[in-house]
Amino acid sequence: MRKAVPYITGLAVVLVLVVLAYRASPELRGSGPLDPTPLKGGNEKDNRAIGESDLEKLYPGLVLRAYKGPEKIVALTFDDGPDEVYTPQVLDILREKGVRATFFLLGSRIDENPEVAKRILDEGHSIGNHTYSHPKLVAASPELPQELEKCREAMARLGIGDNGFFRPPYGAAEPSLVEQARDLGYRVAMWSIDSLDWRGLSRAEVMRNIKGYVEPGSVILQHSAGGPGEDLSGSVLAVGDIIDLLTGQGYRFVTLPEMFPSPEKSP
Repeated sequence: MRKAVPYITGLAVVLVLVVLAYRASPELRGSGPLDPTPLKGGNEKDNRAIGESDLEKLYPGLVLRAYKGPEKIVALTFDDGPDEVYTPQVLDILREKGVRATFFLLGSRIDENPEVAKRILDEGHSIGNHTYSHPKLVAASPELPQELEKCREAMARLGIGDNGFFRPPYGAAEPSLVEQARDLGYRVAMWSIDSLDWRGLSRAEVMRNIKGYVEPGSVILQHSAGGPGEDLSGSVLAVGDIIDLLTGQGYRFVTLPEMFPSPEKSP
């Protein structure tokens, strides 16, 4: 029995260290609290209050992640713009490649960069509502109607129509938020592939996070603007590579309204 004591003690120490590491690392545990500070580098966590796939199953036709069908279509989506640094670069590449995408814009940044926002519209891209100030709204809140309306007003000042899609900041949403968005006239646009570009990844890393996961109907998440100090240059460089790769594989790029047409109204 005496010989077993050091082994048991050592095992206990290992277990304590594992538990501490688990508690300290959202990457290990796969879920955890969201950083409430908006638009700082690294806040677009892969940990959500509830997984996007679970929400899609709970709310078919309302929570949209991917097109369900054999057609080889794919949608590029870009969050958090517009800005004067990365958004124009993304637009240049899309124009060169003849591809239209969907941009989820912040109302505050529309007000700050109206010319860039107008360019997104003028070049044929679809524009969705990403709130006005990018707050962390996980559950239903009196703040959501105000945020959506302020963003819609910022769009309207430039003649931009709301496409009826809402993407929650950080991709964080519980059922009550989904239902509130529905009651406000929105469908909730998630994604099936996260490039993780908000981590400041290189061109090759962004490509690696996308190319191995694309299938017919995929919705790809990237960003056309970021928080202070956030480097999206690798993501921008990867846009053209993604388009060339998938076009070569026979994919056709569509906007979210093309991928998910509005349900026909009942007679």
